[in-house]
Amino acid sequence: MDFIAMDYETANAQRASACSVALVVVKETKIVDAFYSLINPEVPFSRRNIDVHGITPDQVADAPTFPELWPHIQNFFTPTSIVTAHNSPFDVSVLKRSLERYGMPIPHYQVIDTVKTSRALLPGLVNYKLNTVSAAMQIPLEHHHNALEDSYACARILLGQYLQFGAAKLDPWLKTA
Repeated sequence: MDFIAMDYETANAQRASACSVALVVVKETKIVDAFYSLINPEVPFSRRNIDVHGITPDQVADAPTFPELWPHIQNFFTPTSIVTAHNSPFDVSVLKRSLERYGMPIPHYQVIDTVKTSRALLPGLVNYKLNTVSAAMQIPLEHHHNALEDSYACARILLGQYLQFGAAKLDPWLKTA
């Protein structure tokens, strides 16, 4: 199974305020690469968001803006790409809104949400937050809300589900973004 696990953190409640991104690359059911970057969102940060992820305006002051970063990651988002995220509607919308904000074309790709797959394949959990699903599957997640750590956890969740249940059990949740 080949896919990309992605995670974004945002500066405030606006989806077009990405302040970090991580991508974990899975090829033939093995994690083979990862990418992480802070992003200068060019907008104010909210205290609530800082409290969640710990990223501050000072940390992103010299980071690339989204338009500067996009050329480095855009090739991961093709019509044949499978992208996963835990609560994918959030991460997909961060990407889409960020591209719209800067007048950049929105790519088409396939997406699978590990919240949805986990609800179906792991019934009975207290909730389906990333840290809860990770713990249930014995996947390490030391720094929750660090985009890279979250992307690794999401990749391992989907890999674990694929290996345990097979592709046919995951196919119903594969959608076009």
